[in-house]
Amino acid sequence: MQTFSKNERLCSKILIDRLIETGKSFNHSPYRITWLLIAESSVPIKVVISIPKRSFKKAVDRNRLKRQTREIYRKQKQKVYDVLVDKKILVMIVYTAKTKIEFKELELKLKEALERLSKTVAEK
Repeated sequence: MQTFSKNERLCSKILIDRLIETGKSFNHSPYRITWLLIAESSVPIKVVISIPKRSFKKAVDRNRLKRQTREIYRKQKQKVYDVLVDKKILVMIVYTAKTKIEFKELELKLKEALERLSKTVAEK
């Protein structure tokens, strides 16, 4: 099912801080993916998406990139779920480019990043 419900979103300040402090990360331009295996969670993956204000001053631009990234993730998440059989992870997706990129290219790059994340987590 291709949904992205509230319980799949990472909202807890405590968990986000723990993810930033102890999580592993990799860059896959224009995204930086940070992830952390956890024991307790109601869903296999909890995601937070961040677009830095430093790079995009206008909220309109940040919101558009967030919306596009969420949509791409929503379409691609089932492939990641299939690989994570009984593992639970927290994921932070940060947009690191300084300019806006076309949707098709964003889709390709995030798809590649999620495949890399799947392989990395499957090995653990």
